Amino acid sequence: MTKRMPQRLAAAAAVLLAATTACTAGHETARPAPHHAHQDSERPASPGAGGGPAAQRGFTLVATGDVLPHTSVIERAHQDAHGRGYDFRPMLAAVKPLVSHADLAICHMETVYGANGGPYTGWPTFKSPPQVAAALAATGYDSCSAASNHTLDAGSAGIRRTLGALDAAGIAHTGSGRTAAESARPAWLKGGSAKVAQLAYTYDTNGIPAPEGQPWAVHLIDERQIVADARAARKAGADVVVVSIHWGTEWQDAPNDQQLSLGRALTASKTAGRPDIDLILGTHAHIPQAYEKVNGTWIIYGMGDQIAGEMFNPTGAQDDRGNESSIGRFTFAPPAKKGGRWTVAKAEFVPQWMNLRTGRVVLCLPGGRPRSPGYCPVAGAIRKAVLSRGAAADGLTMARS
Repeated sequence: MTKRMPQRLAAAAAVLLAATTACTAGHETARPAPHHAHQDSERPASPGAGGGPAAQRGFTLVATGDVLPHTSVIERAHQDAHGRGYDFRPMLAAVKPLVSHADLAICHMETVYGANGGPYTGWPTFKSPPQVAAALAATGYDSCSAASNHTLDAGSAGIRRTLGALDAAGIAHTGSGRTAAESARPAWLKGGSAKVAQLAYTYDTNGIPAPEGQPWAVHLIDERQIVADARAARKAGADVVVVSIHWGTEWQDAPNDQQLSLGRALTASKTAGRPDIDLILGTHAHIPQAYEKVNGTWIIYGMGDQIAGEMFNPTGAQDDRGNESSIGRFTFAPPAKKGGRWTVAKAEFVPQWMNLRTGRVVLCLPGGRPRSPGYCPVAGAIRKAVLSRGAAADGLTMARS
């Protein structure tokens, strides 16, 4: 297990002090209001809502997998922009209703962005068009995890460009930072009446060292640090703590030993009898992995790739599983009494597929017919992977809409 550099500990302590005294949230640069903020008054009462103005309101949280624009994906976005820039919105149009309807939507930005005008590159060192951020915002995402093995592909400049573009699009982010203070902060979000903190970590950066003097540039997996960060977020006012983790073995549908042991440890961690972490969202394996309820907390070991080009497995063979993924949807209900845990009242998943022929993400909902635009031939395989560790027995269901 990779250890975090010690310099970040001091930065985290300083930021926690500032957070607890000033109660600030978000990033250093100003962002537009969250995408769903204007919808609150129009949304029907969420599960757990009661009467009276002070009643707490539950919320739905949607999470999706790796956004990994290969060269073919970049070229498709250029075509969709009719040769004038890059437009990734059509790729995500099918998932927009589900994502935008959720109270809180979280994505995973696997790559960093290049400069305006390019050049843009795919594998092995990615530099994506910054227009990806605008498309994610238009789809309805509120926050993205930004810690992956590709976070340092373009050094600190890549991080600056990526976080700057996400800021400009109004999307919160966590897992990397332009300053020590920014890196030490979670993404602060709002779901119903809950204050939500998102944290993010990666297993490695493909061997690329942190920029000189910036050991905090990207968060590496460290069990003790993750727990410390979660407890700091809770102390700073988080009702719900969500941890995004880039982990696992590529092309392996079963969680590896690190995923299993770290998942058990993180979900077992408690403060005054209350779990420190409320949900774990996994990425990296390129293919769908299982959902599991461990120590009373839901873990998605791996959601798979939401956006990716043609994928090749370790044998060198093109592998369609690299374009399969799942969407997790969790309905959180308020605690029965103040200071209690927000609980997942409903856990669902939606199979998702990137159709390389059309260059579009497809929702695999019941009723699709062969040769129809929404037909998804891989729904059964995704469902099998998602339920492979018995999540159905704990109430996980496949959403029908």
